[in-house]
Amino acid sequence: MPRIRPALRIGRSRKGAPGFAPASETADRLSDLDAIPNNPGNLLGRYYVPEGLTGPAPLVVILHGCTQNAAVYDQGSGWSRLADRHGFILLFPEQVRANNPLLCFNWFSGNDAQRGMGEAASIRSMIDAMAKAHAIDRERIFVTGLSAGGAMASVMLAAYPEMFAAGAIIAGVAYGCASGVAEAFDCMGGRARSDAAELGARVRRASPHKGPWPRVQVWQGSADTTVVPSNADAIVLQWTDLHGLPPEPTRADEAGGHPRRMWEGKDGTALIEEYRIAGMAHGIPLDPGTGEGQSGEAGAHMLDVGLSSTDRIAAFFGIAPAVAEAPVRKPPAKARGAGVARSVARPEPANEVQAVIEKALKSAGLMR
Repeated sequence: MPRIRPALRIGRSRKGAPGFAPASETADRLSDLDAIPNNPGNLLGRYYVPEGLTGPAPLVVILHGCTQNAAVYDQGSGWSRLADRHGFILLFPEQVRANNPLLCFNWFSGNDAQRGMGEAASIRSMIDAMAKAHAIDRERIFVTGLSAGGAMASVMLAAYPEMFAAGAIIAGVAYGCASGVAEAFDCMGGRARSDAAELGARVRRASPHKGPWPRVQVWQGSADTTVVPSNADAIVLQWTDLHGLPPEPTRADEAGGHPRRMWEGKDGTALIEEYRIAGMAHGIPLDPGTGEGQSGEAGAHMLDVGLSSTDRIAAFFGIAPAVAEAPVRKPPAKARGAGVARSVARPEPANEVQAVIEKALKSAGLMR
């Protein structure tokens, strides 16, 4: 969605902001990041450092989806609780309505999706600010996100590949899939097709980096109609090309009853891993709870499918233990939809997100 550029502002408008529940309904565990010197994307920043943590510690950059904010995403996904358990630091860049009325990161905008520009540059500056303020292990910086945040994670992995050891993209899109609003909808709907060579070339053109490339994990619901499953295929093609891997996976099995594919390097390291969650709509796959291999709370876009993407992403990053495979648990019936929010703010149901975005664009005269 095109940006309406305001004067540069670093401030908080969270309490009582339209579209979010009162502060008492969200267990906000995050702190505000001080103003950063280079913020061309006019983003806010929030972060979490576990009490008593000594460094150098890993840093995970987490990018929320449309209609969400950082605190809602953290509570639903359970990232800060997992950070307490395993000892790493979190950075949550946060979108503002002046940039995008639905709080989507502008992954499809050339002004925001390129190295040294806009939102991508702001996120990079926040990472540098965190590294100056805290004992960060520069060799263990990671990025993940959902939907528009997943697409922005693709942007960061392409624009600044030298910064990240690995990334995880949930219901996102391949880098370079769109350069405007109309193309964004084509991309999300699976109507923008490219072969592996072109997909890989887009990332190579995005920075002067020549490799090695970050490792990538991909999560996708098979019943997602907002960002359709072919987008996961495109992400896999993009990164197999970059890593020089064949299109066929090294391994294919199931995790928690859901298909999983893995592409390994010569030393057996998983360079690309893909989870396809059977019957899941648009959202984050979760196994809610506080036990090992469990994280988060079921709610809007936070879907109880009996498999915790949060724990498995951290394990893929190498900052948490591998999740033991347990007997398949049948999730609640509502896991296939948007779920019901508990103590988090309730955004629009997942199957209505695209309709809401289109309505906003039409109201603004940006779409017919």
